[in-house]
Amino acid sequence: MQRSEKEEVVARLADRIQATESLLVADYRGLTNSELEALRARLLEHGARFSVVKNTLTRRAAEKAGAETLLALLEGPTAIAFLESDGDPVAVAKALQDVARDTRVLAVKGGLLEGKAITADDVQNLAKLPPTDILRAQVLGAITAPLVTIVGLFTAPLRDLVGLIDARAAQLEDGAGAPAEEAHDLQTQNQEEE
Repeated sequence: MQRSEKEEVVARLADRIQATESLLVADYRGLTNSELEALRARLLEHGARFSVVKNTLTRRAAEKAGAETLLALLEGPTAIAFLESDGDPVAVAKALQDVARDTRVLAVKGGLLEGKAITADDVQNLAKLPPTDILRAQVLGAITAPLVTIVGLFTAPLRDLVGLIDARAAQLEDGAGAPAEEAHDLQTQNQEEE
């Protein structure tokens, strides 16, 4: 690779590092080309691009981008999963952890999550979280459950009153209200006599 090509790669990589708030770094040593391609395809589904770049070029790009925390992760053969703005960091972390567990050669080193440095243990904990859609549903359920209970408490007395009125109306229609009619007739008769 010529010097101008290296400078171009460093410039593109620096721009990518600056534009990305979240990225995960892994040691890919020992993965076959087919395993790397399968991992790339899986990460792409979750909004991440998996790139293998020489550490010397990545160091220059990280220095140029001002990402000093990334420099500590650049030991040994390194690949970086750059998350797109709509990427799912939980799904990407799960995919990397699954490949690491299945192949026993991929090692997640850490990364950046929304601009903050995370360790390999943090990535492992991130991989244990439920998917984003399920988390959103759980939060929504936690918010709406008390509201549903409150609405139920407010509507219960009204529902009971309507039921009571309906029962009394049915009772009157069945003739059970005859004593009330007799009392009304008796009161009318008393008024006529006076």
